[in-house]
Amino acid sequence: MVMANPSLLLQSFFFFFLLPCLSWSCPEYQKQALLQFKSSILAIDSSLHTLDSWNSSSSNCCLWNKVTCSSPSNSNSTSTPSVVIGLYLSYVSEQHMPSNLLAPLFFIRSLRVLDLSRNFIYGQIPALGFGNLSNLVHLDLSWNSINGQIPVLVFRNLVHLNLSWNSINGQIPALGLGNLNNLVHLDLRWNSINGRISTLGFGNLSNLIHLDLSWNSINGQISTLEFGNLRNLVHLDLSGNSINGQIPALGFGNLSNLVHLALSSNSINGSISFQLFQLKYLQYLDLSSNRLSGELPEEIGNLTKLQQLSLSSNKFSNGIPSSILHLRELEELDLSNNALSMEIPSDIGNLSNLSSLSLGKNKLTGGVPPSMQKLNKLNSLDLEGNLLTGEIPFWFFDFKDLQYLYLQGNNLTWNNNMKVVPKCRLVGLSLRSCGLQGDIPEWISTQTNLSFLDLSMNQLHGPFPQWLAEFHFLYYLFLSHNKLSGSLPTALFRSPELFILALSHNNFSGELPKNIGDANSLIGLMLDGNNFSGPIPQSISQISRLELLDLSRNRLSGNIFPVFDPQMSMWYADFSSNQFSGEVPTTFPTAIEILALGGNKFSGALPLNLKKLRNLERLELQDNNISGELPNSLLQISHLGVLNLRNNSLQGSIPKTLSNLQNLQILDLSSNNLTGEIPIEFVNNLTGMIEAPPNRTSGVVFRVSLLSQHFLTEFAVNELIVNWKKSEQGLSSHNIDMYFLLDLSNNQLSSEIPASLGSLKALKMLNLSFNKLFGKIPSSLGDLQNVEGLDLSHNKLSGPIPITFTKLQQLTTLDVSNNKLTGQIPVGGQMNTMANPNFYANNSGLCGFQIHVPCPEDLPPAPKLLEHDNKEEPWILKEAMGIGYPVGFLLTIKIIFLAGYFNPSPPSNSRRHHPYRLIKQRI
Repeated sequence: MVMANPSLLLQSFFFFFLLPCLSWSCPEYQKQALLQFKSSILAIDSSLHTLDSWNSSSSNCCLWNKVTCSSPSNSNSTSTPSVVIGLYLSYVSEQHMPSNLLAPLFFIRSLRVLDLSRNFIYGQIPALGFGNLSNLVHLDLSWNSINGQIPVLVFRNLVHLNLSWNSINGQIPALGLGNLNNLVHLDLRWNSINGRISTLGFGNLSNLIHLDLSWNSINGQISTLEFGNLRNLVHLDLSGNSINGQIPALGFGNLSNLVHLALSSNSINGSISFQLFQLKYLQYLDLSSNRLSGELPEEIGNLTKLQQLSLSSNKFSNGIPSSILHLRELEELDLSNNALSMEIPSDIGNLSNLSSLSLGKNKLTGGVPPSMQKLNKLNSLDLEGNLLTGEIPFWFFDFKDLQYLYLQGNNLTWNNNMKVVPKCRLVGLSLRSCGLQGDIPEWISTQTNLSFLDLSMNQLHGPFPQWLAEFHFLYYLFLSHNKLSGSLPTALFRSPELFILALSHNNFSGELPKNIGDANSLIGLMLDGNNFSGPIPQSISQISRLELLDLSRNRLSGNIFPVFDPQMSMWYADFSSNQFSGEVPTTFPTAIEILALGGNKFSGALPLNLKKLRNLERLELQDNNISGELPNSLLQISHLGVLNLRNNSLQGSIPKTLSNLQNLQILDLSSNNLTGEIPIEFVNNLTGMIEAPPNRTSGVVFRVSLLSQHFLTEFAVNELIVNWKKSEQGLSSHNIDMYFLLDLSNNQLSSEIPASLGSLKALKMLNLSFNKLFGKIPSSLGDLQNVEGLDLSHNKLSGPIPITFTKLQQLTTLDVSNNKLTGQIPVGGQMNTMANPNFYANNSGLCGFQIHVPCPEDLPPAPKLLEHDNKEEPWILKEAMGIGYPVGFLLTIKIIFLAGYFNPSPPSNSRRHHPYRLIKQRI
């Protein structure tokens, strides 16, 4: 049977036997120590009132708030006075205080309980001070800012130790916690403790009942010896570390009293150990966010006392085992984000205690089982991102307790002819891509508690409903990719709670409401891909929490931009593909990282104060009318990774100081009027293109989660449009960090190609076409080991194509047409696939099988003429030759005809059987 929890017994002990003494005074030295402690806090927090009862006029500190004293003992021989044994000092002050302020408390050696949780204590744990408190059995320092390592051999008699939610770092000392033989409760979660889990020394803590090491930096594999001896353990949480390897086959079976086991958010792999299914008292099991794989074992049905089971975000495959239906006490089941297939068990409705069911992001097929109607306690249902088919059951809305319903990303369809009368009060609803048609359903107007609504990617049309604009608790609203029209109601922006508003890709029109700035809780506003017109309301700059703003692809105009507070946290703003004019605006917050202003009518020179946007990582100004030279101020934005100035009217030369942008991975200066040379200095220092960092991010994604729910919505920022392999393509923000591009095409550059370009080994695309470059192609370009597209066409390049091009193993597009190149086109590697003659055209001296022109050295030698003496030949020889040649020719023709060599079939393609071509194909 499960053992009684000693922590509860300890609390009962304090309640009954350690109550404040009402008639006996505490020792004077303990009173003075407490007053000194209060005085130290008042020095940094003059507004302190939680310790008002602590004053010198009160002689008995046992009567003070937050103080507990022992009862005095009397006998015939001795008398023991009351002493302070408990201080409950959580939430004392909201001011930061150093840990040395605790010094007065260390004089109270009678202390048994000390609770300093949820203060703002910083600094290291005072080892010497706590060493004086030899009677201490309960210490709580959680929710502070304590740093440094855990001191060795300080907490000798502790039963309860809570150091969670601090900044403690380093390894747990080998001679420290491992010797605390009385320890029952140990909580170290949410720190920065590191070291291998197999060397932490917990195997000696045989009395331990509660152990929480979650959300640290502990690594290594779980050791059977380390945890197999903790036979009294009831609660074990190792989540959020870097633990790897498999769950040990032996050891966990010894933890027969275990009720709570959490190993989530690690790197544990392999299958689930069969020993876990022998833990008959287990009520909570969380193995989510690991690398577990294989089938879900049938033995999972042995855990009949399970109330919460989470195996989400792993690699489990095949079907959901039918034995899971044996878990009749299950209240929460999360199998989401795996590769589970086949149908949902038909009798899943037998799990009648389920309140939360998450099966989203799998490969489940079939329809929604009718038995699910029996889940009348259901509060949250997530079936998103599967392959489910059929109509969406309308009995979902009969669940009275249902608050969260996520059905998006399936092949489920909505019956637009059915009338819905919901009995539930939904908080979160997603019917994205569920085939809704017509107006936004009227029944949703009854769901006034909605905080999350996603109806995007349907076929909804009509105006924005006034009733929806007046929902006061709506935090997140997604209506993108529909056919909604009309103007936006002003009431929409009066909501004080609206965090995310996504109305992209509809047919909304008219001017943006002037009161848009009243929605001051907005952190994401996506209105792109509509027909909004007129200027941007100045009030938009009042949305102080705004982080993401997308107004692109509308008809907005004007030459005066809102002036945003420089201290705002906005990191993304997209105003591209509108009709804005005037000078390039710079009135953005300094936190801006992505700024897209392309496809407008901005003119004039690039402003010098662009440099104040020092956090810019991506700047898009393509397709405008910007003129003048590239200013040095632009080149001071050291974080810039993407700079797109394509199709403007920039003049002058490429500044050598462009090399200051060492993080550049995409540079597009094409279609301007740049002149001069390609600076060698500029090439040498583009370190962002020389070598791709090994652990690049997957692009910029805006994530939204709904309160405590598992539902997560990701919004990738707009694609970056570039000329990629002879056509315009969009680079997705999910993987933009995989691309490295340099495009200087369509300018007036006139110089040799710097050999140092070959050092830009991360480049995937290099375009120098339509310039006036001359000289030979540097052989160093063959070192561009990642290049996929190389365009040198329409220049004045001469000489051969370097043989080093055969090393370009990633090459898929090569264009050297319209130059003065000569010699044989290299053979071997990817060059054998570069066989489009158009990409070599107008180079009169090239030859090779790629253009079907043999090179002179590959032609068979011409027959040599016989040399004769100048002596006069006999006349009989001349006569014989005159008769013999015509006679021999006629006889040869006759023999060939009789042998059948003259067939009436059409002549073969001589090029197809060219011996040179066949030889080159074999090489």
